Amino acid sequence: MSDSVSDCTEPRRSAVTEAEVEALVRGICFKTGPPRFLGVELEWLVHEPRSPRLPVPPERREAAYAAVRALPLSSSVTVEPGGQLELSSAPAASLMECIASVSADLDAVRGVLREAGLALCGLGQDPWNEPTRFLHEPRYDAMETCLDRAGPEGRAMMCSSASVQVCLDAGYEEPGPLGLGRRWWLAHQLGAVLVGAFANSPMARGRPTGWRSTRQSLWAAMDPGRTSAPPLDGDPRAAWARHVLDAPVMCVRAPSGPWDVPEGLTFREWTRSGAPPGREDLDYHQTTLFPPVRPRGHLELRMIDAQPGDHGWIVPLAVTTALFDDPEAAETAYRTVKPLAERAGSLPAPLNPLWTTAARSGLADPELREAATTCFAAAADALPRIGASTEVQQAVAEFADRYVARGRCPADDLLDRAADSGHPEHGVLLGTEQAAGQSAGHSTEQHTEHLLSGKDFRP
Repeated sequence: MSDSVSDCTEPRRSAVTEAEVEALVRGICFKTGPPRFLGVELEWLVHEPRSPRLPVPPERREAAYAAVRALPLSSSVTVEPGGQLELSSAPAASLMECIASVSADLDAVRGVLREAGLALCGLGQDPWNEPTRFLHEPRYDAMETCLDRAGPEGRAMMCSSASVQVCLDAGYEEPGPLGLGRRWWLAHQLGAVLVGAFANSPMARGRPTGWRSTRQSLWAAMDPGRTSAPPLDGDPRAAWARHVLDAPVMCVRAPSGPWDVPEGLTFREWTRSGAPPGREDLDYHQTTLFPPVRPRGHLELRMIDAQPGDHGWIVPLAVTTALFDDPEAAETAYRTVKPLAERAGSLPAPLNPLWTTAARSGLADPELREAATTCFAAAADALPRIGASTEVQQAVAEFADRYVARGRCPADDLLDRAADSGHPEHGVLLGTEQAAGQSAGHSTEQHTEHLLSGKDFRP
């Protein structure tokens, strides 16, 4: 499920016309049927546990990542431009299957990193260092050149951000709580609630930024043709096909040397040129679009910050899955967020006022807090129906009590620690995975054992 690999696997030919592009996108990017599978993509910052502010030398990263790649994992492993590590799960038939598989993979990865003197860190944005590229490949050289035209936010996104991305089936062709149209709309409106509830990136360069989710603020400030959602007032397939055609081309690949980075060229215009793109170019072009919800056969929800703690990622995965795949919870979520659509207005996510408020204020906003309270309660009721273990149910309940009921999010903990210590970077250090594991008195292996064995567990 990595951006470097396209999900479009139909037979390819040398060139595609504008009409063919529209037909291909409509036919491939939304695959309907009963919601049966789910997945998760976890991005992590990687640092030295005792000196997280110090950049990890590239040679140490390279050696550690080579060892990680040699592991027999169920998840695929990729490295992001700034050296963030990403695990993308295989499609799972249930929530608990996904949790068990990814937890086992994370245990193995952590073990290898521990031997290298490194650790994973669950934060949505690097709070210490300037964006620095670790990977120097034609794709990322071209991406940096393209995104730099709009400002510094793109480089920060590439090199300093990390997320929890939940992947869900597109849903039924027919209308209803689990229908494609409803799920597509819900993902964009509920997305603001998820941004606010799980915001966890309030700092950059050692200081508060004024945003609970600095990561989300970066996405909103980037090239809107690349990072915004299409209009939600029509057929999702048609809207996404138009969006793909009218989005700017990031780069034109070349077999050798630097890739061309055209300025102001849409994919639609490219298909009308004297040297039109091929099917491979269409596939690649779609991997360079970063809306908050990206259709790739399934729906990829990209708006959630990376979470603190060894297993903090489980809560957004469980809550999101329950609100989409349980019909009763999906109906409750739909009715709950429908009034919020008025605040969003006509602008697409993440540019509209609703998403901006969620990123800036989190659940301190009263309406977002009320919506989150109702949605978390609906998810809690649904979790037993979708087979969630007692431990997962407890983790969601504790998150709701600690944050949602109080109008808070994980970012508020970091800001409080920073204020109490008088040294912002010290507050952030307490939010790292290493500190979370130590404060709970458990090793990483013990955390997983508790989660899957039925013992008392606190994420």
